[in-house]
Amino acid sequence: MDRRADRVRRALAGLGGALVLGAGGVLAGCSSASPPSRPTGIDELTVPTPSPDPTDFVARVDNPWLPLTPGTTLTYELVEGGAAPAGGDVVVAVRDDTVDVDGVAATAVDRTDPDGTVVTDLYAQDRSGNVWWLGREGVWRAGVDGAEAGLAVPAHPRIGDGWRPAYAEGVVEDVATVVSTDAGSTGPGGTFGGLLEIETTSELPGASDVSTLYAEGLGVVSRSDDDSLLRILDVSGG
Repeated sequence: MDRRADRVRRALAGLGGALVLGAGGVLAGCSSASPPSRPTGIDELTVPTPSPDPTDFVARVDNPWLPLTPGTTLTYELVEGGAAPAGGDVVVAVRDDTVDVDGVAATAVDRTDPDGTVVTDLYAQDRSGNVWWLGREGVWRAGVDGAEAGLAVPAHPRIGDGWRPAYAEGVVEDVATVVSTDAGSTGPGGTFGGLLEIETTSELPGASDVSTLYAEGLGVVSRSDDDSLLRILDVSGG
C-alpha cells in the first residue's frame, strides 16, 4: 500500500466505529486488556468488556451525540493534503436490520469508502444511554478471540474522562479522551458549535492521533488526523 492510500485508510478508520462516560453504567464483566494510560472516570462501567449482557441493552441507539436512526445516511467529504481526492465522498448508512452479537441485537452501520470498500461496524446502547462498539464485521467481534467491547460515546461526557473504544490485540488498541464539550467547526455542511471533542490515540505502531467532533442530535461532523480531514456534507433519511 502506498503512503497516500495508507493515510486515507487511517483517516477513514473508525468513522463508523468509534465514528467511538459519566453516567452510571450497567454492564459487568472482567476486563483482560491492560488499563488505559489516560485518566478514567466512567462510573460503575467495566470498559472494555468481553461479555456484554443482552439484558443491559435497549433496542434503539438514541444517544444525542451518536444517534443511529435506521435509514439515516450521512455523507462526508474526505480532504487530504488540502484537496478532496478524486475518489469521491465517504457515505455512512445506518441499516434497518440488526446483527446478533452473542445475544445483543446490534445496530449495523455501513461505511462506504471512496474506493467502494464497505466496512460494517456494530453498536448497541445500554440502559444508561452509553453507546458500545461491539465489533467490525469480518475483523473482530466482542467475545471472539479475546476481543472486547468498549465505548463509542458515553451518555454524559465529561472533560478528562478516558476509556477504551474497544480492545482486540493488534487490531484495536485505542484510548479515547474527552477534551472539550464546547468545540466549534465550520465546513461545507455548515457551522456547528457546542461540539463534543474526543481525542483518540492508539498503542499500535505508526498510528496517528485522531480528533473527532460530535454535534448533539446529529453525530460525527468531522474527523481529523495529521494528514487528513473528514467533514460532513449532508444528512438524509431517518
